[in-house]
Amino acid sequence: MPPRRTAALLLLLAVLTSCTGDGERPPESRSVPSRTTAGPSPSADPTDSAWVQLMIPMGRQAVILLDLAAEKATGPRLRDWASRLRTDQDTELAALRGLRDRMGLPDTDLHKGHDMPGMVTAEDLEEARTAEGAAFDRLLVEQIRDHLRQSEQVSRSEVSAGSRPEARARARALVTARAAQLACLTALHADKHTR
Repeated sequence: MPPRRTAALLLLLAVLTSCTGDGERPPESRSVPSRTTAGPSPSADPTDSAWVQLMIPMGRQAVILLDLAAEKATGPRLRDWASRLRTDQDTELAALRGLRDRMGLPDTDLHKGHDMPGMVTAEDLEEARTAEGAAFDRLLVEQIRDHLRQSEQVSRSEVSAGSRPEARARARALVTARAAQLACLTALHADKHTR
């Protein structure tokens, strides 16, 4: 996906997440909300919020596909790679969920049912469950490559457009991780075709 389209997607997500209220301002005479209110913290701007709320479901869906790889991938190297990537995804998801919670964002999937670039969809997972052998391997590699590329692009956009230092640092770490993960996938794929 071109950088301009990625930036437009992030901007759209930011607008959508900032427009979820009913548009009315509460009267000044209402009581002050308690500390348990789960609204975004003052440092949770729309770009940061949109990035976190996109990355979590993207990672969660990728983990489901990587779990299938443990059972269905045809070779031990592909299974090992998928297992290591799944561990990385778990670590990333834990960090993103912690960030989401510190930002005061709700634990909801704003993207459920959306067919977005890099998102492993329910249809993709159903196809993976029925695919066998080389067909499963191809689907796994294609879907995970798309996931890694898109999450890298979206994270680059967060680095350049986000405002919360913690979110930008997490996005920078994801960009670095994605470069290494994509390089590993490329090497694995090249090695398979040179044998």
